[in-house]
Order: sequence, then structure tokens, then C-alpha cells
Amino acid sequence: MMDLKGKTALVVGLAKSGVAAARLLRKLGATVLVTDKSASARSSPMRKLLPRGTEMEAGAETFFDRAIDLIVVSPGVPWNHPRLTAARRHGIPVWPELELGWRNVKPAKTVAVTGTNGKTTTTALIGHLLKSAGKSVLLGGNIGTPLSALAGRVKESTCLVLEVSSYQLEGHETFHPDVALFLNLTPDHLARHGTMAGYAKAKARIFENQGRGDTAVLNAADPWCRRVARGVRGKKVLFPSATLERLAGAIRLPGRHNLENAMAASAAAMALGISERAISRGLATFKGVAHRIQTVATKHGVTFVNDSKSTNVDSTSVALKSFEQPLWLILGGQHKGAPYTPLAGLVRRHVREILTIGEAAPLIRRDLGKAVTVSPHRTLDRAVKAAAAKASPGDIVLLSPACASFDQFRNFEHRGDEFVRFVRRLPG
Repeated sequence: MMDLKGKTALVVGLAKSGVAAARLLRKLGATVLVTDKSASARSSPMRKLLPRGTEMEAGAETFFDRAIDLIVVSPGVPWNHPRLTAARRHGIPVWPELELGWRNVKPAKTVAVTGTNGKTTTTALIGHLLKSAGKSVLLGGNIGTPLSALAGRVKESTCLVLEVSSYQLEGHETFHPDVALFLNLTPDHLARHGTMAGYAKAKARIFENQGRGDTAVLNAADPWCRRVARGVRGKKVLFPSATLERLAGAIRLPGRHNLENAMAASAAAMALGISERAISRGLATFKGVAHRIQTVATKHGVTFVNDSKSTNVDSTSVALKSFEQPLWLILGGQHKGAPYTPLAGLVRRHVREILTIGEAAPLIRRDLGKAVTVSPHRTLDRAVKAAAAKASPGDIVLLSPACASFDQFRNFEHRGDEFVRFVRRLPG
């Protein structure tokens, strides 16, 4: 553990990562301040989770003017925020929450997974393969539990498996996974990173501190991954490959994308010494993750599928390619800046009707209205009821929004959970 006794630490952003950072900093003996730009943070349930003695302000930035020894930033806070830039200029350390967590854990081995799509499934699958082979495993990072919240639970025998986003990787200094995976890169988060090159640069920082004894797993079919691979210092393992594809054939989840996820996960497991036989057994027993092409129920012959994790166009296109049956597609939410037109061809082939929700509904109608009927329903419960009424036996009602969730929900998990609740309330 670090020595922060008597120091003052400022946490920027009240969310799961911010709360985890505040709790760890307090445990380390620091005086903790928390600031959040949103005035609504004052009444947020997350505030109740802050450790006793924490000072908090909402809707202001006066804490930046205090005497600060360390600033810890939640992933949702832009790394180039003027206050953070000024702090760095004055010599104040500014860390992402990932960096704080990393400096306070000592695992046996660490695996880290990044990419635009497939991170959660691949992270969960690696954890499953390692557990199936008898390893002690903890999952965390962007998959649900911030690394700072795991600091007291990681033992020297623990294999740490982390999903890491570009936001978490932007500013780290010492984060050093033994095995790092870069799955793919497609347009997303461009409002934050500016360009695809900027986005790729942030993702590539997953390999920043690796050396020759480490392993870098990259997607040879992805042009951005191939470009990043040139600068990797660790042992490179590229997929697809004949060996990895043979192993991944044991996966029981639908879609080519899951075969690719299984290849990446198998490569990571092999790098940690797991046998091919054990990997095959683990792949065969993996049931997938919630909110990612998750079958919820079948009612009156209609199957309802929760793919709330698809928060961008490319991820939704992967979901559309996973089914042969006619689809009733629920799209919409908070627009992320990319057009929906790339979905047009898949929509024509697979979709009976698009049912829109949320802020992005007019843009979806504009981009896809010529490909298929687009009907506005504003809220998710209305869209579920309408799709159920229109669908025929053998059809699929698919929630795969291609949008962020924050216009109507706390996060994609909340959106997916609500979808499940609405489906279960349907008759039959």
C-alpha cells in the first residue's frame, strides 16, 4: 500500500470509480475531497457510499483551489480538462482511478483487455477459463468492479483479469499487465478522443509498460491493431490463427464475433500456461454475459434478446449478423456522434421494423428510414409492448441500441435490466 498519510487527495467525478478511489484513499490515510460537475450529484445515491469524513462539492470546482497533493480522475472526466491540465503543469500528480488501484495491488498475474467491441465477453471468458483450470481469479476494471475496490482483496496467488477502456488508459503511468489484449477498433468515443488515431493511441497504451517477457494479443484482421502491433515490445500473438480457431470452435455462443472473442481469450489463457485441453473444456461451459446477446425469454414463440451492451453502430451490426430469424429491432438512446447509415444493408436483410427510443430517434429515422419502417416509441417499455404485439412466432425482438443509455438510464446495465423486467411482465 502507498503512504498517503497526512496528504490531501482530490477525486474528480462521483461514480463507481470515484467512490472506489475515495474509499481506498481514505483507507490509505489521506484527507479526501470529491468534486463532481453535476449539481444532481448532491442527491446521488452514490454519495452515501463515500467514506466518513469525505468532503464533497457538486456543480462547482472550488476544491481545485485547495492545497492538493494528488488528483484521481474517474473515467468519465476528460483527461484534457483545463483544471487537470493546470494541475499537471504545477507538478500535481494526476492519475486515472486505474493507476491508483494498480499501485495498491500485487497479483500473481494480470490480464487486461481493451478494444471497441467484445471487451466484456472476452474478459469474462478469460476469467472463466482460468477458474475452470483451478486458478484463483478476480475480475474488475470496466467490467463492473473498479480496480481500487479490489485493492484489499488481491492476494499474491490471484490472477487479476481486467477490462480497461480508452478513458482508463489515457493517463496511467505504471499499469503493467503481463498479458494485454487489443481486440479491435471501430468509430466510438470520438467526441473525447477527436480522431481515430487519437482513439487508437489511447488504446495502445495498454502495452506501454510491457517488456519482452510479457504477451500482447492483437487482432490481425483489424487495421488499427496491425498498426499498433508494430510498436509492441512483448511477445506478439495474433488472431485469427489455425490453432486458436480450432480451439475456439468449442465455444457455444452464436456469431463470428464470439469465435474471435474465444480465440483472443484462448491466446491469453495459453500465455498463462493453461493447457489446450483445459481451454476446450472451459470454452464448452461458458454461457456468455448479461446484456450481450442474452436470451431473456420466449413468449408465444417470440424470443426476446437483451443486447444493451451494444452502445455503438459496429457492435449492433455484430448482433444483427448473429441471427437468421426476422428481427424487430429496438434502437436508440443518447447519440454518440457516428451515423447509423452503416446499418442500412443489414437492416434491409434482417429487420422487419425498427422501434426507436430516446434522444437519437429522429437521427435513426433520418439515416435508416429508407431501409425499413421506423416507428417512434420514446420509451423502452412502449417499444417492448409494441414489438411483442407485432412479432410472429419464430421472430426475435432484439434490444441492440447502438447508442449510449444516459438519456433515460443510469448505464447500459440499467437499460438491459429494465428490458428484462418489461419482457417478464408481458403475458404468456
